[in-house]
Amino acid sequence: MILPPATLGMLGGGQLGRFFVTAAHEMGYQVWVLDPDKNSPAGQIAERHFCVAYDDYPALDEFANGCAAITTEFENVPADTLDYLAKFVPVRPSAAAVAVCQNRIAEKSFLRDNGLPHGPFATIHCEDDIRNADSALFPAILKVARFGYDGKGQATVNNREEALLAFAHFKGEHCVLEQRLTLDYEVSVVLARDEHGQVQCFPTGENQHTKGILDVSIVPARTTGCVKSDAEDVAARIAEKLGYIGTMGVEFFVSRGQLIVNEMAPRPHNSGHYTIDACITDQFEQQVRALCGLPLGEARAHSAAVMVNLLGDLWYDGEYYREPEWAKLHAVPNLKLHLYGKHHARPGRKMGHFTVIGEDPAGVQDAALAARAAIGIRDE
Repeated sequence: MILPPATLGMLGGGQLGRFFVTAAHEMGYQVWVLDPDKNSPAGQIAERHFCVAYDDYPALDEFANGCAAITTEFENVPADTLDYLAKFVPVRPSAAAVAVCQNRIAEKSFLRDNGLPHGPFATIHCEDDIRNADSALFPAILKVARFGYDGKGQATVNNREEALLAFAHFKGEHCVLEQRLTLDYEVSVVLARDEHGQVQCFPTGENQHTKGILDVSIVPARTTGCVKSDAEDVAARIAEKLGYIGTMGVEFFVSRGQLIVNEMAPRPHNSGHYTIDACITDQFEQQVRALCGLPLGEARAHSAAVMVNLLGDLWYDGEYYREPEWAKLHAVPNLKLHLYGKHHARPGRKMGHFTVIGEDPAGVQDAALAARAAIGIRDE
């Protein structure tokens, strides 16, 4: 076990890293953050912020020398960086696990090769791969294999011609072509797995997206016990097959009643933010526990919860930049507001979230949606 007051390392300095730093501090640890953004939200509250690139090897040497163990909050940290650091200090999750999750071709191939539920897809390396793709895949979604998130780097394509145009727009980046599925709804499972293979799954959440970005998460999910159980089972199997240590999120589609894995995230997940206020142990404390070899905490929810994302659009009234009316949220007694300390709001940027908790799921949903409307979030 790695015990306080050891120093833990965090690669990436966004809001997920900030919550990790907070959890680690509360447990008695110190944290160093490595992130190239001088305004890093996690770097603001860490004991030390290495404001350098992820491939700055002299800085990585110093970072590894001062940390007892290292983790990440950002799946696009180069796997080579994780692999390099692992020569000197425990790195969890491993570079191999992160490499699968950060490349959609590797991810889809992993699901297929391990018999895990996935939608029909083709790997696209060149234009001929599109020309030779099974016509049954269309209409489809073309997604770049690397660096796509929150709806970025993807295009809906109805036929080969549109797919070829989108591929050219992506400048020939390797892609996956996924059959566009009929969606009933979307769910996700956030879990933690320790070095002994023990797994704690948080309750399955139901997710609603706007423009590819998570808008609302509802817990418990409004679905059957069978879907929840199957989602937790598949997520645990994914973690086992990856040899995963840490907190991870798995997003699912439910299509015509069938559960299908959409994406895997090798880190805490936006849809797991409700755990901060609604669970015995939250996803960030579990990340600290798994990293340090501590027993995992209980993941049970003590309340129903609805989490609502706050995007940078809220800071704008037409062309005018102004602070949202936070008093309207603070007036709701069972609402917990979390702002991330980001330097500048811009449309589509995740600036914070709030979670409404309570005993009655329907009442919690009503209160959360009323607060969402009061602060100025409009349905599109």
